[in-house]
Amino acid sequence: MKLSAHFYVIIATLFLVAVAVMVFYNVPYDIVFYTVIVGQAWWLLTVYKVLTDNYTTDKTFDDWYEDNPMK
Repeated sequence: MKLSAHFYVIIATLFLVAVAVMVFYNVPYDIVFYTVIVGQAWWLLTVYKVLTDNYTTDKTFDDWYEDNPMK
């Protein structure tokens, strides 16, 4: 089963929120530090997955935005 690039972005965002919550509640430094390291590695994986995603479209910049088409 192939995971969507959206999944990787959501998990990376959850790492960021988790670090903010841990700092707010004064969680021990080593736990916050290793969470940040894992989050950074996950973010690199996210960037790789998004850039290498096999996504194609027939839209061009001339099509503008799909939710606000030019008349």
